Formats: sequence, structure tokens, C-alpha cells
Amino acid sequence: MPNVAGPLAGVRRALVVHAHPDDEVLAGGALLRELHENGARVALVTCSRGEAGEIVAGVLPSDTSEAELAAVREREVRGSVAALGIDAHYWLGTPPARGAGADARAYRDSGMRWVRPGVAGPADTTDDRSLTAAPLAEVVADLAAALALEAPDLIISYDDAGGYGHPDHVRAREAALACAREAGVPFAELIEQPDVPGTTWYQLSRHRHAVLAALRSHRTQLTVAVDGESLVHSGGQRQAVTTDIGLRLVD
Repeated sequence: MPNVAGPLAGVRRALVVHAHPDDEVLAGGALLRELHENGARVALVTCSRGEAGEIVAGVLPSDTSEAELAAVREREVRGSVAALGIDAHYWLGTPPARGAGADARAYRDSGMRWVRPGVAGPADTTDDRSLTAAPLAEVVADLAAALALEAPDLIISYDDAGGYGHPDHVRAREAALACAREAGVPFAELIEQPDVPGTTWYQLSRHRHAVLAALRSHRTQLTVAVDGESLVHSGGQRQAVTTDIGLRLVD
């Protein structure tokens, strides 16, 4: 693998931990494609199937059940994984990403609410099946099972705010960091602003085509503009399509 600056230097195997389908492309998708094209093996763990997320109007029938939505989002993430060059994908709680001796489980999306523009917090209601309701030790044990299979040089997940505060993002980061520390594997957090101290900033516009293909796979969650310059989320939020991202190692 060619020399790559910062946390990616010398990485041959990366394990990336995300909360929901579509996070793998919205939060650093171009970085995963960069790793792939530099010859590294990239494995993705998705913690839930995003059952509590809003849906783009008209994409699915109005009577679509939660189980049916979960199946659709499974298909969507498969398309994104292929576009980004991800080598292996695991659903947390589903063997082999399940702690030894434990019955399989599906961690449900915990949901969220907006506490102010651009910042999310916990939902008003809770569900015992959700990722945030599960004991942290159980989540870490499941991640450790995936880690044992992949033997990564680096684990990548969110910053301590979970990007924009979604409780599942925060829990995914907590579990990924705990798993990294237990295993003695370096942990890098995704940073969206280049001026954060200690951040290595990656400009990855060459992977824009792969990112757009991955985004367009998630039809229930977002709509990409015809020109590929922006997207609209299911909740109506508009944002630019970005490929640049930062990584910062965490002690």
C-alpha cells in the first residue's frame, strides 16, 4: 500500500463502525474508497437497520412495515458497500458479529429528535430492543467478535459527539473506542472540519463518482440532485455532497 498521511499510514486492514445504513457514505464514504484503492481491506459494521428513520416520500408504499423497511435498508446498504469497495459487511448482533454463546439479535434504531438545528438528541420514547438500551458490554462483545475475524490495523468511527449527536452514533463510538482499547488497536475518529487540532485532512474529490453511486443506493433516505452537487434528506434537510474528511487518532 502506498504511503498515506496521518492515521491511514501503513494501514492494511480497517474496521469501520457505523450506526445506520447510509452513514458509511455520508460520514467518510470517500475515505473508504481511498483505502480500497490503496489496497487495504475494509470491513464495515452497521449497528442497526435504521428502522426509526424517516422515508423519502413516495419511495415505498405508505403501509410498509418496520420489518419490510429493514429489509429494504439491508438491500440499500449492499449497493453502497459495492460502490465504495468495502470488502466485508457485518450487522452487529448477527453472527459472526455476535459475542460467543449469545443468541442472535437485531439492534433496533434508537430514534432521535432535533434539539436545535443540526444537533440531535435522544428520542422522546425508548425501545428495549434499541442499540442505546443494550448494555455497553454486550455491544462491545459483538464488535470484538468482528474484530477477531478482521484483525484490523485501525478502527474508525465517529467523534465523541457522534457527528451531529444522534444517540446511536454516540453509542457506536463508545463501543468502538472501548473495543479498540481492549484489543490494543489504534482508533481514529471522523472529523468534518479541517481546523480541528490533531486532524489529518483528506481531499478525496477523485472518489466523487463512487460516493454518488453509494448515495443513490439509499433511495429511502435521500435524493441526490441531478448535477450531483447536493442532496436532500428524507426530513427535508439539504446539504452539499462532500468527499473531503478528516481523521484524528484518539489515545
